[in-house]
Amino acid sequence: MIRVLLFIALLFAVALGFAWLTDLPGTISVEWASPDPNTVPISWEQTPGVAAVVVGILLAIFLAVVWVIRVILKSPHIASRFFRRRRQDRGYAALSQGLIALGTGNAKLARRHAVDADRLLEEEPAAKLLLAQTAQLAGKDDEARQRFEAMLEDPATKALGLHGLFVEAERHKEPVAARHYAEEAAKTAPGLEWAGKAVLGYQAVAHHWDEALKSLERNYAAKLIDKKTYRRQRAVILTALAAKLEDGEPERAYSLAKEAHGLALDLVPAAVLTSRLATRRGDIRKASKVLEATWRLFPHPDLAETYAHVRTGDSAVDRLKRVKSLSAQRANTPEGALAVARAALEAREFEEARAQLKKVLQSEPTRKAFLLMAELEEAEHGDRGRMRDWLARAVSAQMDKVWMADGVISADWQAVSPVTGKLDAFRWLTPESLPEDDGAILEDSLFEAPALPVIGQSSAAQTRPEEPGPDTGKGDAETVVLEAEPIETGASKPSASAVLSGKQGYEGTTDDVRFSPPLKDLPDAVSEADTAAGLKTAPEAGPETGPETGPQPATGAAAQTAGEVPAAGSKTDDGAGKTDAKPSGPDPAGTGAAKDKQASAPQPVAVTDDAQAAEGSVKAGAGEQASASPAGGGKDNLNRPIEFPLSRMPDDPGPDDDETDSAAKTTRPRFFN
Repeated sequence: MIRVLLFIALLFAVALGFAWLTDLPGTISVEWASPDPNTVPISWEQTPGVAAVVVGILLAIFLAVVWVIRVILKSPHIASRFFRRRRQDRGYAALSQGLIALGTGNAKLARRHAVDADRLLEEEPAAKLLLAQTAQLAGKDDEARQRFEAMLEDPATKALGLHGLFVEAERHKEPVAARHYAEEAAKTAPGLEWAGKAVLGYQAVAHHWDEALKSLERNYAAKLIDKKTYRRQRAVILTALAAKLEDGEPERAYSLAKEAHGLALDLVPAAVLTSRLATRRGDIRKASKVLEATWRLFPHPDLAETYAHVRTGDSAVDRLKRVKSLSAQRANTPEGALAVARAALEAREFEEARAQLKKVLQSEPTRKAFLLMAELEEAEHGDRGRMRDWLARAVSAQMDKVWMADGVISADWQAVSPVTGKLDAFRWLTPESLPEDDGAILEDSLFEAPALPVIGQSSAAQTRPEEPGPDTGKGDAETVVLEAEPIETGASKPSASAVLSGKQGYEGTTDDVRFSPPLKDLPDAVSEADTAAGLKTAPEAGPETGPETGPQPATGAAAQTAGEVPAAGSKTDDGAGKTDAKPSGPDPAGTGAAKDKQASAPQPVAVTDDAQAAEGSVKAGAGEQASASPAGGGKDNLNRPIEFPLSRMPDDPGPDDDETDSAAKTTRPRFFN
């Protein structure tokens, strides 16, 4: 717009000038005198306006003639410049098409255009770069490396060649060469972002923390990173350097860790390291303050563990109180509840641990919480069943948070990623290998302590159904409650079964093994008192069949359990707890040896209506024969031993020679679930 106004103004001025010349009075006269005095001189007279127009026309003609003469003289140069520009235009067109082909991945077409561009454009860096990148795309690594090395000779393309060589070194897994090219590029052009970050990354991967600090300062001075990133990365590098110097130079490590904690309060490793070094110096207050400041920003299990042991030599109760105070500074966090539960478990405060774990499991159930619950069940009650139940729940529970970077899980925090070499890449995250669902709802009854039976309780209160014996043809056996049946022996010497009266445990569980006496203390023979009474002791309660003794039938309640009905000759007094049986009827074994045994040592025999049925019941129903030897006391004696009616499991076939050598062997009670 301004140019238009200026043009109009200039045109207006020219018009005014011509108008002024036109209005001037007089004429302009031009005479050409002839050398001959007799010749009349030539004169030209015009008004000022006409004279100005004529002069302008003559000037234009003169300039045109001069231009023509100059063009004729400079025609060779003009022709060469024309052809040169035409060549450049063709070269740039080929370069443009080559870049497009390179971007689309057409290596052959890109190389053809690159060759044309390099031929048409002499000493053009873009054409050389296109040739090198085309060689990279075609897989010609040696040619690409040679072309990048050729760029190092020109100062204008040195940085370009270093970057290409750096990329080639990383592609071929050569970190030493890549670090060298990055350092050279950083020296050549300090403002290169890729060079500064690459140098810092390689120094961090190599744990050259002092050099990494210098590189970080150069990057911040060159404005490659902002202030927030600079503070965070400096804190990470200082923490890693302090951890490296913790054992050799604890004083310097403490100062570095303290500076790192000041730069990043939420950096958990810096706080833990600072607290640990402060505890080593004896500054308990400083160690506690550092952990508390970080806990309020970022609750973490490592902070709670370090806070619990901030003062060495404390008892488990003192550690529990300290962890509670730390958890209260940021309440209602699963990390705090788990820390309190762990400390309470160590202090044997099982109720507190159970309450804390209940809150965690009903809000954010994780594997660590289930494992702690299983450990609590084992430590408090020794209940293996409930412990296995919690362990089974832990298998399908959500995974706990871990230190993770680029898909790699690490047990401890690290300053750099082992995959990409990125600084401060580890984050406290939950792995996504399992779906994060709410899981099953945990009822309150799961957290209640189990009610266990009283140790030493009578076996009569802990009855269990007997194993069914073989079918004797008289219907199903009636299950009865076994009670202690005292026998009046008249002897002051206690029976052999009284030796086991101190046995403690829970009937029907494998925990009996811990409370039972060793097998060497069990009686090996029938005591005199029990022999006089005609009853077998606990070790001989099982069925025994041999060539000398013959089958031993069951008596009392055991005979009723086996489905046998006592005959009229046998007397049973349940109220007094006595059994008086008289031998009558046919001999079950059918041998004279049994009769001789009865004559020498009277034994209670249960006689049935059918001798053959009794014989089959005695031989095959050994699993339903109960021991009838009390501890010498009455019915109220609750300390008598737990006696099992089976010498082995019903489905255990036993040794092959069991039928022939069972009389010669002493049976032992077996404890089974």
